[in-house]
Amino acid sequence: MKIVIIGGTGLIGSKLVRMLDEQGHQAVPAAPNTGVNTLTGEGLPEVLEDAAVVVDVSNSPSFEDAAVLNFFETSTRNLLAAEAVAGVRHHVVLSVVGTGRLPESGYLRAKNAQENLIRKSSIPYSIVHATQFFEFIKGIADTATEGNIVRIAPVLFQPMAADDVAAAVAKVAVGSPVNGVVEVAGPKAFRMDELVRRFLADRNDPRKVIADPHARYFGTELSERSLLPGADAKIAATSFEDWLSKSMISQR
Repeated sequence: MKIVIIGGTGLIGSKLVRMLDEQGHQAVPAAPNTGVNTLTGEGLPEVLEDAAVVVDVSNSPSFEDAAVLNFFETSTRNLLAAEAVAGVRHHVVLSVVGTGRLPESGYLRAKNAQENLIRKSSIPYSIVHATQFFEFIKGIADTATEGNIVRIAPVLFQPMAADDVAAAVAKVAVGSPVNGVVEVAGPKAFRMDELVRRFLADRNDPRKVIADPHARYFGTELSERSLLPGADAKIAATSFEDWLSKSMISQR
């Protein structure tokens, strides 16, 4: 089965291409550096020819409110239109747990707009809501840093490994469209400030983490449970401890 991966050269996309190839599918990475640009439509008709499934794991190069909204709306409209012409039978998108619960976040508003376009299209679809990635913990710390202080909201979240995200998306991609949302999450909930503090300590990072209930995340304040998945979420296998150990080894 031919499966086109939009954003197929990125963190999740490259893992997804490898996994689907290993399962015997024809996984085709599509990104600007492969000649496919969803913002302009360049290369879409060619790459989608004979494709049964399209998986969109692309992300905006800018997280500024107007830019990120334009990216997800324009990209998704172009992609869905091209899929309709090509006869694609299943559209899969990777999104974020809590997308509809945090309207003050420009990024999450843009993801919500993307999801709404997909729901209204004629193409059968599956939306995968994933929790935060372990791989993004450093980025969370960096964006919250002022001088030597990192201000993080002490709320619960349930992060997961990028490998597990890719595996979950791959499973959805080869299955039947659910025409709804599939949630995936890590095996354990943590306080965000505590996990960031632990992550930085393991890397001998001297920054000091301060628990700040008003610290913003993607432009919004967080409530205690706004980043947690629902009771029916599919739980990934990789623990933070196992991921951390593996990532430390890979850096040596």
